[in-house]
Amino acid sequence: MNKLQRLKLTQTLTVLDKYISPASLAAFGVALIVLIELFIPPYIGMADNGDYYRILYSNGLYFNVPDYTSQTLGYFVKNFGIFQHYNENSALLWSSQTLFVRLALMISEWLGYDQQFDIRIQASLYGVLYVGAVYLLVKAATWRASSRAGYGLAAAAIFIFGDIGYVAYFNSFYSESVVLIMLLLLFSSCMLLYQRQYNDYILLFLFGASALILTTSKQQNAPIGLIVAIIAILFVFLRRGRVFRMFAGLQAAVLLLTAIGTYALIPEQFVNINKYHAMTRGVLMTADNPEEALDFFGIDKQFAVLTGAIYYDQFSPMPVESEEMQVQFLDKYGFPSIARYYLTHPGAASKIFETAAHNAFSNRTKLGNYEKAAGKPFGARTAAFSGYSYLKELAAPKTSGFVVLWMIVIAGLYAPSFYKAVKARSLRRALRLPVVLMMMASGLCAMGVAVIGAGDADIAKHEFLFAVAFDLVTFWTIADLVCRRLWGPHALKNSGEEDEEGSLAQQGGQQ
Repeated sequence: MNKLQRLKLTQTLTVLDKYISPASLAAFGVALIVLIELFIPPYIGMADNGDYYRILYSNGLYFNVPDYTSQTLGYFVKNFGIFQHYNENSALLWSSQTLFVRLALMISEWLGYDQQFDIRIQASLYGVLYVGAVYLLVKAATWRASSRAGYGLAAAAIFIFGDIGYVAYFNSFYSESVVLIMLLLLFSSCMLLYQRQYNDYILLFLFGASALILTTSKQQNAPIGLIVAIIAILFVFLRRGRVFRMFAGLQAAVLLLTAIGTYALIPEQFVNINKYHAMTRGVLMTADNPEEALDFFGIDKQFAVLTGAIYYDQFSPMPVESEEMQVQFLDKYGFPSIARYYLTHPGAASKIFETAAHNAFSNRTKLGNYEKAAGKPFGARTAAFSGYSYLKELAAPKTSGFVVLWMIVIAGLYAPSFYKAVKARSLRRALRLPVVLMMMASGLCAMGVAVIGAGDADIAKHEFLFAVAFDLVTFWTIADLVCRRLWGPHALKNSGEEDEEGSLAQQGGQQ
């Protein structure tokens, strides 16, 4: 870059500094993409894969498009009917996603649309929350950054988190929308606590609320709730104040109980569906000899004909909901025994986790993005604002070895500053590594739960949380490197703050 180019860049950054911050620029950029893709024709969304009924009927909505079934998987549908009288459908499963669907329905009725629900009302609700989450993330990522680094990170955030692989979920009834928003808020609140940019009580509340909603958004997130609860315990010792410690302790206990309750409340029907796929699309497909694999679980070898079968297949050797299937097949095993099988059969474990790793870096599913009225082919996907999705799929080595190497490298980069903080007995300065490990462990857990709990059935969507966690941690690490914070100064702005917070040494002395 010559002197003239550097001068022009400096002048541009000076103008930007005067009118808009990097965080605001990132939020504005993502908001613009959401507006263009979801609210301007041709509208972009995601086709139903057959799961919508789980959330629709119990919330007072129903399919009112005559040829809806023929559009499943291939076309996005934006309009749904609203029950006008008694709704006899009870909830098939409890999910925090219901809160957002019900709120969107209330807004729809308040606007006068009480007979037909336009899913774009829900998308607008998600969009506002998402833009706010992106703002907080970039606010934290650009802390103590130069103008050049700050605006560069803002552009990177728009490129990554404005990708259609994320944004398209808002025009759908998939819980991944909730997972995406809450994971961003969870991570951002932790890092803002580390930096002490906002009030600790507000950030602690944001952390707890986003963690609760994330854990209860879908049943497979129950183990992730346990991981987050462990980090929540650290916050008890972040400050010396009794009120803060009681609040943090209560929050940690609630998160722990919520994680346990979320798992316990999984309906038997969905447990059976996942168990079926865990065996037919997991164990049997990875086994060199499916009959021997069935013998490990004490299952009749004739069930080997189910290798590769899907629960929803129109024709099956034995009806999936029959008593014989329940007694002779599904009751013979559970997720712990499947995990034990993989532990004792490393070859099968290697195959299933390589399958998981191969799909873990995809932000997009193969579901169609366009309405049928747009005149696009069945299953057509938009290429607009999908640069990051394609780059990630092409560039990321899709192997379990790369996942392990990525985790080791990231942990190694943050280990020196963590060691210094522990040596200085300062918990706040030590927060970064535990938070990063929380995100990586959550992503790895999502990957493990996906393959052990459901094999390779709809695996790209089941591993969505890993994809988001990977992007967040990688983006944050690059931000710390660019802003020279990786091994540099840490969160406490001045020594006077030690009096209010207390170091670990002071806390230990008081106890």
